[in-house]
Amino acid sequence: MTMPADQMELREEEIRKHYAAALSMLEGVDHTPRIAKPAAAPVERSSGVVTGARRFRSTTPGLSSRRTARPEGVRLMERIEGADGGDALISPLQATMMQDLRRALAIALAVGEGYSEQTGLTALKRENLENRLPRDKSAEFSELLAAEALATLYTFANATSFLLAPHASEVTVEIGAVEEVLTDNAQLALHGALWELDQTLAQFASDEPRLVATVLAFAEQLMEKVALRAQTAPRIAPFADARFKVEADDFTIEGFTPARRGRGQSLTMSFKKPHEVVGNHIAKYQAMKLAKMLMAYDFERHLNPFAEMGGFIFTFMGDGAPGTGKTTLIQMMAGLINDYCQVAGYPFRYQNFSVDQIDSYQGKSGQNAKSFINAVIDPGVIGFGTVDDIDQIAGKRGDRQSSAGQLEVTAVFMEAFAGANTVVRGNCTFGMFSNYPENVDDALRQRAGARFLVDGPQTREDYIDILHLLMGKNHDIPLGEHELYAAQEIKRAVAASFESHGRPKEDGLVEVWEKVEAANGTLDTIAKLGSYLKAIQQADPRFTGRAIKNITDAVKVRAMDFELPDEWMEQPELFLFKSYDEKTAMIRELMQPITVEMVVQEINRYADSEFRYADKSDEAAIDALVRDFGRQEEAKRRYLEGKG
Repeated sequence: MTMPADQMELREEEIRKHYAAALSMLEGVDHTPRIAKPAAAPVERSSGVVTGARRFRSTTPGLSSRRTARPEGVRLMERIEGADGGDALISPLQATMMQDLRRALAIALAVGEGYSEQTGLTALKRENLENRLPRDKSAEFSELLAAEALATLYTFANATSFLLAPHASEVTVEIGAVEEVLTDNAQLALHGALWELDQTLAQFASDEPRLVATVLAFAEQLMEKVALRAQTAPRIAPFADARFKVEADDFTIEGFTPARRGRGQSLTMSFKKPHEVVGNHIAKYQAMKLAKMLMAYDFERHLNPFAEMGGFIFTFMGDGAPGTGKTTLIQMMAGLINDYCQVAGYPFRYQNFSVDQIDSYQGKSGQNAKSFINAVIDPGVIGFGTVDDIDQIAGKRGDRQSSAGQLEVTAVFMEAFAGANTVVRGNCTFGMFSNYPENVDDALRQRAGARFLVDGPQTREDYIDILHLLMGKNHDIPLGEHELYAAQEIKRAVAASFESHGRPKEDGLVEVWEKVEAANGTLDTIAKLGSYLKAIQQADPRFTGRAIKNITDAVKVRAMDFELPDEWMEQPELFLFKSYDEKTAMIRELMQPITVEMVVQEINRYADSEFRYADKSDEAAIDALVRDFGRQEEAKRRYLEGKG
């Protein structure tokens, strides 16, 4: 297996040479907390006197298994041994956790050592030890020590989370924020982390499932705290910009990016087949295409050819009236991806962010949203994230009815979907769905790269198809003169749907179109199309540069207006298992040139949706004002009657 050019291997010998130091830390370290406070409940410590309780078991043949007295301090191995109700024998899970923690510490120490060598910190440490450190180097020395501590701490938490992930259960633990984050030097930083982990286990790890859940929760909190601290730390770039691979664990270290284990999940939702989605032709077609696009993701390169060439849909919004098929569309797309991933052996992760994840506790809603995003963008899986009823979940800035939790979610989603640090690898997509998209914050709504109008069945044929589908088989009513599901033939229906956008549909946009067409004639050049876009912006100031980007992205999707052949999904060796370059070449052969008709249709599709949202939003605001005026008049009348 070839390693990407920008990735370095962290060799096994560099890790294993730190095993002894890592084991020593787990057996016992002394640490006096400097930031965090000890747990409120007293943490029990062994007196060092052997009793009838479990005996210390050495893993080294020939050594006595009798526990000997040691200095008071953090003895994490004993803490782990005690998390099973006092069983005299160590369990396989406890042994695995000890091994994984030793491995994580050793990897962290190796990364810290590599950073020290690369930055010249090793030489400065030697000079300092020999009292030869120049005074003008002291500031640099302190900054490098702090950066090494952050890199070591983050790698320890990252590796712990990655290695323990396969042993996680449905049990979760809320531990609160990690506080003892020290940056004097790497060793003190690890001692502080182990002390706080020991305190946390004493509070929460009452049995084995909670033991694993507590350690994973601690690792997540530690990563979050360290990554936040690193945002303003000097001299951290050599670690933040580096990419290492631990081949034995298939563990990739990419700065302050969590390396989650590529685990999928068993979905219990009721999947739908494409013919069961009646109407919604463009939305259904693009969802089917997107499901196959995701499968082109290359797990070695951590990139999708569609994302590199353009035309990949990272975020989309589906809007429509209640009962028009948004949930059915989600079930269809999740089912397709799930089936493709099962054939290819890829891990698939579906996550939905719902209104019950909005919490009254300050900051918790944002944490929930961040966890949702991180789970879906995990480069080790194919991810599909949905946010149903986005208008109820993400707050609209400036709206007094939006709660603090909703505004936190809005901020997280905006940063994740199109922020300064957003990286689109092409392994995942996010769908936002709403019956009232006009109530979604304008900036967040414009971060939806594609718009799926989910308007349900429209034609007589659509209504016959959906009636037959929902009636089931427990009847003998004849079908009559009708070719069942012929109207749902996707290519014919989609072609008609796209052609219908050759002219705009919303009244406000029709007026703009007619003025521009009268002044410029047929829109058949870049200059004329640009004039149309400017006229739209003059009619609706919210039509900004981001809208143009979304339109051009949609046009690029149209250039990819083909479905990857079904046999490529059914026989992975034909496409999915080929190298990144081979997949790219195969996709290029299927591409088609961009036409003026495509550009016009996509401008109208996008602008129609914005005008539709604006009209609904304005009408809703007017209705609210009318109700307020009515209340005021009624209140005034009652007040005057009371005075009389």
